Amino acid sequence: VPILQELIEKGEEEDACIELLSTILEVLYKTQKVNPIFSATSFSLSSNRLGNDLTKPVKKHIQLILERLLHTVNRRVIVLDRENTLRSHYVACMAAILSQLDKDHYSSYIKAFPSRPELMDFLMETFILFKDLIGKTVYPSDWMVMNMVQNREFLRAINQFAATLTEMFLSNGSFELQLWNNYFHLAVAFLTQDSLQLENFSQAKRNSILAKYGDMRATIGASIRDMWYNLGHRKIEFIPGMVGPILEMTLVPELELRKSTIPIFFDMMLCEYQLTESFSRFEDEILRKLDSEVEGGRGDEQYKQLFESILLSCCRRHPELAKPGENFVALVTGLLERLLDYRAVMNDENKTYSMSCTVNLLNFYKEIDRQAMYIRYLYKLKDLHVSYENYTEGAYTLLLHARLLKWSDEANTAPMQGLHSPSLHTQRQLKEALYNQIIDYFDQGKMWEEAIHICKELAEQYEGEVFDYEMLSDILQREAKFYEKILKVLRPSPDYFAVGYYGQGFPTFLRNKVFIYRGKEYERREDFEMRLLSPFPNAEKLKSTSPPGQDITGSPGQYIQCFTVQPVEEAKVRFKNRSIPEQITNFYKANHIQKFSYSRPFKKGPKDPDNEFATMWIERTTFVTAYPLPGILRWFVVTSTTTTIISPLENAIETMMKTNEKIMSEINRHQNDPSLPVNPLSMLLNGIVDPAVMGGFAKYETAFFQESYLQEHPEDEGNIEKLKDLIAWQIPLLAEGIRIHGRKVTEDLRPFHERMEQCFVQLRAKVESQYGVREMVCFEDRRSGRPRSMAWGPDWDRLSHAGDRRVHMEATPTPKPAPRTSESEDRRNERKENRSSTFFGYRRQDLRQSISELPEPKDEKQRLSRNMSESSLSSYNGTQPPPSREATGAQPSTAGLSLSPTGFGGRVKSASKGLPLPRKISPTVYETFLEQSD
Repeated sequence: VPILQELIEKGEEEDACIELLSTILEVLYKTQKVNPIFSATSFSLSSNRLGNDLTKPVKKHIQLILERLLHTVNRRVIVLDRENTLRSHYVACMAAILSQLDKDHYSSYIKAFPSRPELMDFLMETFILFKDLIGKTVYPSDWMVMNMVQNREFLRAINQFAATLTEMFLSNGSFELQLWNNYFHLAVAFLTQDSLQLENFSQAKRNSILAKYGDMRATIGASIRDMWYNLGHRKIEFIPGMVGPILEMTLVPELELRKSTIPIFFDMMLCEYQLTESFSRFEDEILRKLDSEVEGGRGDEQYKQLFESILLSCCRRHPELAKPGENFVALVTGLLERLLDYRAVMNDENKTYSMSCTVNLLNFYKEIDRQAMYIRYLYKLKDLHVSYENYTEGAYTLLLHARLLKWSDEANTAPMQGLHSPSLHTQRQLKEALYNQIIDYFDQGKMWEEAIHICKELAEQYEGEVFDYEMLSDILQREAKFYEKILKVLRPSPDYFAVGYYGQGFPTFLRNKVFIYRGKEYERREDFEMRLLSPFPNAEKLKSTSPPGQDITGSPGQYIQCFTVQPVEEAKVRFKNRSIPEQITNFYKANHIQKFSYSRPFKKGPKDPDNEFATMWIERTTFVTAYPLPGILRWFVVTSTTTTIISPLENAIETMMKTNEKIMSEINRHQNDPSLPVNPLSMLLNGIVDPAVMGGFAKYETAFFQESYLQEHPEDEGNIEKLKDLIAWQIPLLAEGIRIHGRKVTEDLRPFHERMEQCFVQLRAKVESQYGVREMVCFEDRRSGRPRSMAWGPDWDRLSHAGDRRVHMEATPTPKPAPRTSESEDRRNERKENRSSTFFGYRRQDLRQSISELPEPKDEKQRLSRNMSESSLSSYNGTQPPPSREATGAQPSTAGLSLSPTGFGGRVKSASKGLPLPRKISPTVYETFLEQSD
């Protein structure tokens, strides 16, 4: 043995040494096999003389090997590289030595150390070695017998050394924190190793292991629990350091183990609370560790329930911890629920639901003020969005991090994420880098309005804080390009879909909830539904759009409901009474939206087979989402719904209003871009003027303009007049649309156009005779002749008033002679002129004449108004200087005069029958119009 010790220490003749040592250990083992009373597993020996005579030499040999070779073999295992083939042989020899030790051997060996520091070094070295061998076993994972034998002997040794710790390293004068810490980490590593997780094996393999070796996790778990309670007042020194290892142990899916070890958490809480009157350190650590453990695959619903029940029971037995304990348990179980949802979908091919769970988690961390974890999940969400080319959502996600930072040179306190972070040491540097990345994402997502806001904030910093004019120049150029893109680049408006997930078969974050989804560019509803249903192949699609009953929501199955909804635009004060280009206004019709509506038609009352409009009611459901769209997700949960009923007459008013808006939109598009194809305009106009196509509005007249209807519904008199007024105002819009159509139509379609003109002549004569004449003119934009959109705003009823109404038209100022401009300026002015909207401009000469022919006003106020109009017109003819912008804007609005909020003036002539026209619109219908103010 001394020769073996010397050779092994020197690393000489190792193959022969290992073979010789193995032979010695085999002989000793066989000797004990023949005389089972000597077995190390039986620590009580027979007292008969023969047994004593045979035991002494065997125990002596084992003691000699233990004292001379165990430490030497351990050192050699530590020194050898992991790839060295001899290492596994040494480990086998070490296990063989340990297997033949009994209590007396361990006791003698411990006492043989000449000093306490040397014993401590041995224990420290052994704990580290065992932990290393458990984590990176030298045997293949399918060598079950070798791994289980090694674990059995390691377990016996760990328990023997634990007794030594309690006896020699626990008292006040001899306590060794690091040694105890190493023991706990070794014991937890042993318990959580893969080779002991029986639930991962087949039933046959599990039964075989249990029969031969038992469940060693229960044994070591009980030892860890006992050792923890043995610490007494020293426990506080292991908080929060031991929270993670204990959590890892309790997450092992073995019921009895969980029941016996989860109470350790309460003991930690109580220990810290008694010293500090809080357990914040424990709470912070368990929340942080729980995140990584559950994401790594540990934890389940059973653990959540056990954790909640056991800790609540413990807390309620201590009055001082009852309330804070309940809050803590609610916090942890809430986090567990979200983490389990996240883990369930994080590996799905479709990352849609992973994004939802990620947002649930980052919102949770934001609520409990855990900034580091919040930022961590922000970047996970951003990476998911970018991988799916959701650049707009990725930008909004990064913006949440940027908003946490200041424009200062303070150091970053939260952990930084991203490839660019290591070189950014101050908050200003990181925020600037984030803003530039956000601008790029908004640009890729065609959200140039949002990119402009970020550019402006950066420009303020460059100009007024850091005085970096070179960067200021760059950011202003980028901003200018975004403005240009808004006007020149086509941006299709996305569709929005309401999706309901009904049934108990869905995960909790979806179950019986409705979401509003923002579709992708040009995405059809069929394609969206296919993408939506792919993660749930067993889900059934509901055909009805009505909310399902209890039989669906409470069933164990999965039911998905999907239908298209319309965004409800929020009113914009800054757009009120202004001429705004359609490219600008269209953006706000489909973005920054938090309300969405779905209209379901239904029949009510006696059916009229010849006129369905008379009984066509609308059930309108309005959905309100948790956050505006777009945002950090392409969908948000619906937080509230309201349902209103729209009468057939109100529905007719809405339909006419939308039709007029659509005509205006088409006219604006063709005025701003003459190269547009004429086909959409053809279909729109023909569907209105040709009764053979859509029936026109004759159906409305039959349904609502009869004397019998007014007698039955006297409260609808005002709405009837509104509908008549809308019909009358449609005529000048159709006239301009047909004029543009005639100018652009090809010779092949000339007969079609002529047929449409014939129909319009008849329609115009009929409408003007019954509802009066409406004439509209265009006001030149005071700022420049740029293109603009028309819209029917909330003040549309100002266009018409009862009685003899006059039109106030703002004359276009004659430009003053200017000095000769350069050729480049000429070209720029030419481009501006080409872009200018000249809608109804061809009527200006006639309009001057029509205003001069107005009857003499009866009162002074009307006379003053007329004089002002004539004065304005005379200045247009050059007899007077043009009025200034301030003077024009300051003119009072007098009775009988109206100015369209869209920039159009109109003249209303009384109908032959002198029908009274409305002054005010009902609140119900008012909400349906395109509002221009908040």
